[in-house]
Amino acid sequence: MTETKPAADTGRPSLLHHRDFMLLWTGQAVSEVGSMITPFVLPFLAVTALDASNFQVGLLTALGTLAFLLVALPAGVVVDRVARHRLMMWCDLSRAAVIATVPVAWYLGTLTLTHLCAVTLVTGSLTVFFDVAYQSYVPVLVDKDSLIDANGKLGTTSSAAATLGPTVAGVLVAAIGGARALAADAVSFLVSATSLFLIRTPEPKPTRPDLPRPAFRKEMSEGLGFVVGHPVLRRIVACTATVNLFSHMASAMEIPFLVRELGLSPSRAGLLIALGPAGGVLGGLLAGRLARTVGTARIIWPAPLALGLPSYLIPLAYPGWRVLLYGIGWFAFTFGAIVYNTAQVTYRQQICPPELLGRMNAAVRWVVWGTIPLGALLGGVLATWLGLRTTLWIGLVGASLGGLWVLFSPLRRLRDVEPNPVAVTAS
Repeated sequence: MTETKPAADTGRPSLLHHRDFMLLWTGQAVSEVGSMITPFVLPFLAVTALDASNFQVGLLTALGTLAFLLVALPAGVVVDRVARHRLMMWCDLSRAAVIATVPVAWYLGTLTLTHLCAVTLVTGSLTVFFDVAYQSYVPVLVDKDSLIDANGKLGTTSSAAATLGPTVAGVLVAAIGGARALAADAVSFLVSATSLFLIRTPEPKPTRPDLPRPAFRKEMSEGLGFVVGHPVLRRIVACTATVNLFSHMASAMEIPFLVRELGLSPSRAGLLIALGPAGGVLGGLLAGRLARTVGTARIIWPAPLALGLPSYLIPLAYPGWRVLLYGIGWFAFTFGAIVYNTAQVTYRQQICPPELLGRMNAAVRWVVWGTIPLGALLGGVLATWLGLRTTLWIGLVGASLGGLWVLFSPLRRLRDVEPNPVAVTAS
């Protein structure tokens, strides 16, 4: 069945009049702000209500990321087998129900650290399924020419949520307490589920009923095989994984650097940290325009290499007026990161066969998110051995050099995404 899309959906401005995309975008805006509450509140509850140790808090935080390593590849197979729209709705409803158990348990006096860990792992796993389906569902809603604008808008929302979420969480915790604040996140998932329910764009059938379905393991390997076998996509994945590894070495040491090296109070540190996601908001707003000017394929390699260079200001921050260098550096880094992510996600969506989108996105997430906990661990080890400032230098230089993966690839010879870039030969 051929999918139906509004005739007006031919450019960036028309997306503002695209009913179903606006429903998706609005629901995600609310949900992502709510999702920024939980990572703040759960450790807060663990420390204040359950007297958790530092190791236990670290374990609680790591469990959310661990889900990408555990279920990302199987999630891709599921996403390609079922209706993505319906799967996303069920993930939202399930996350709302799981998170709501925390304020209920707190009210009943039965809240435990094991409960919080289980909530983190389950919601993290549901998020994996949702995110894989989400990136695979956007091409259903908008035309190919509008993908770069759609992904830019969604990237802007993520950065704005990262800016507003911790502030909203802090206000809610102060006003109504940590457990009750989690109810706001549960409500945000209900809002997202409702917005998805109202979408009316028909979704193509996920499988052909006249063909036998291959084994689950074979389908799972097909997604990873497509990523590894594609001469450009494997370089993009290597670039993203490298950037994630090194940037999280630096970001893991954010609070110790701001407090111990720069001597900032928690409130001033929070304001400085907020400058980083603000760069992502600007990057999302300009990503479409930059891609059209530079080239939808060509923008992928200068984004991490050139746009990330001002991030070298971060380790140059010192007490006094030079603390601003820290915020400016992270502003520039997240600006480049969102421009890069918008372009590379759009590239992936356009070059991948529709029936393989879920498994391809899952394979990519499995690799690039798998380096995040390793980077955070390495950051702590290096900071212990070499010091905080040296660790920041290593992390930020390594992150920007990750762009070399895509610079020295067939992508360098392309201006825009080609109709059949799979046929490009490796250099």
